[in-house]
Amino acid sequence: MTGTLALVRQIVRAVRVPVVAAGGIMDGPGIAAVLALGAQAAQLGTAFVVCPESGAPAAHKKAIVDMDGDETTMTQAFSGKPARGVRNRFTELAASEEWPRLPFPAHAKLTAPLRQASARAGSADCFSAWSGQAGSLARPLPAAELVRVLVDETREAIDRLRGAVAP
Repeated sequence: MTGTLALVRQIVRAVRVPVVAAGGIMDGPGIAAVLALGAQAAQLGTAFVVCPESGAPAAHKKAIVDMDGDETTMTQAFSGKPARGVRNRFTELAASEEWPRLPFPAHAKLTAPLRQASARAGSADCFSAWSGQAGSLARPLPAAELVRVLVDETREAIDRLRGAVAP
């Protein structure tokens, strides 16, 4: 599981196509960092999950907003494929060696009713609250406002970098 910063730099050096960095980018300094490493763009996912316009269930949004560190885990519990999400009762149970594992998409179909029931109940105990490791940096702003904040933060971070390398 190579981190985004290390991976972006390696990919930029290896390919001659535009690179879009994704994973763990939650704010302007993160965007500026991947641009400095040679990416042409940054894709943010978890940052937008908590926006009011997001279709994510309230329990998913709350699980991210309540993070104060890295409460995430890599799990195959929900779909049969590895993905990162907020640690919950189901991911803990599924981490057991005895837990049955089916291939994708069979595993996803099998767990769908449980995930849907958990979401309807407003509980994050048995549902796939996907989140990157930096979820604790999420801000529940309207999407348009979040984009404006990200643009301003990115400009400020780039200006700080320019000042740091000025003669």
